[in-house]
Amino acid sequence: MSHDRFRGEVRDWLAAHLTGRYADLAGTGGPGREHENVPLRMEWERELGAAGWIGLGWPEPYGAGADVARQVAFFEEYAHAGGPGRLSHIGEYLLAPTLIAYGTAEQRERFLPPIAAATELWCQGYSEPGAGSDLAAVRTRAVRDGDGWRITGQKVWTSLAHIADWCFVLARTDPAAPKHHGLSYLLVPMDQPGVTVRPITQITGTSEFNEVYFDGAYTEAANIVGAPGDGWRVATGTLAFERGVATLGQQVGFARELDAVLAAARASGLYDDPVHRDRLVDAWIGLQVLRHHALRTLDAPSAADPSVAKLLWAPWHQRLGELALAAGGPDAQQLFLFTRADTIYGGSNEIQRNIIADHLLGRVSRRP
Repeated sequence: MSHDRFRGEVRDWLAAHLTGRYADLAGTGGPGREHENVPLRMEWERELGAAGWIGLGWPEPYGAGADVARQVAFFEEYAHAGGPGRLSHIGEYLLAPTLIAYGTAEQRERFLPPIAAATELWCQGYSEPGAGSDLAAVRTRAVRDGDGWRITGQKVWTSLAHIADWCFVLARTDPAAPKHHGLSYLLVPMDQPGVTVRPITQITGTSEFNEVYFDGAYTEAANIVGAPGDGWRVATGTLAFERGVATLGQQVGFARELDAVLAAARASGLYDDPVHRDRLVDAWIGLQVLRHHALRTLDAPSAADPSVAKLLWAPWHQRLGELALAAGGPDAQQLFLFTRADTIYGGSNEIQRNIIADHLLGRVSRRP
């Protein structure tokens, strides 16, 4: 099938399905609005799964094996149609590629089909109160208990934990090992004694993420990805997937937000002001830079590319939040407030600069 024909197929499907009870989902659930219409968005996820749109970029036989151009076409058409913010993205874009790369055949057989069908949701158990950007400093512990592991500790800023069925958890299984060693990557069921989820109420009055407490929570030994102590390698692999093709999905939301800001600027007359019009043009140019950087690095990514991408999109999104506030006034406060965290979460921008520097210095030191 040609790319144009595929794009038309996506467009037609969305036009036929984002109707009726799903019509009200258009444009909802974006950054700072993840709390909106969750039950209906969950049904929408299952609609996507039944049609084969989840796992589009997974290699065969796990998914459709769509090339980058087809994945881009899906993301773009989804944005144009006003598709709601996704609830299964952590499983689809983070865990699934990790299991395909590092997991066992049994793990892939057990976990990939429910992700593809959107019958199981996932959350990410990385950040802790004392280990956010410094991920290797996690203190959550896991100890062997018969045929499984017992997990004790706290995670924070955990998106979707309040509705997730599973969490992939980075935990310390060998406290005597050096900082980046002795970590393990565990798949932990959320619906069990010993797991407590507490939503974090923001200044907006909503809760986009949570604290998660593990108090002797259990998972089977088969639910470790990689070998015990191999968690750092697997966890950083997940982060690379987070900023790979998944960034194209993120840019879907950015494009929709920019369209809304442009509409508000025209309605308020802000677009007629030359200074603000230049800022709006710069925002559009910046979004094209984000897109082309993502496309350029997908085929042959380097270790520093994900960090470069973070340094590109986080300040851009903050500037968009400022523009939204200028154009839309109080109605745009939610987006503005949400973007204040962009340079912190997902690894602070300072940490990303360190990663880039380490990568470049490492390349220099390896030269003959």
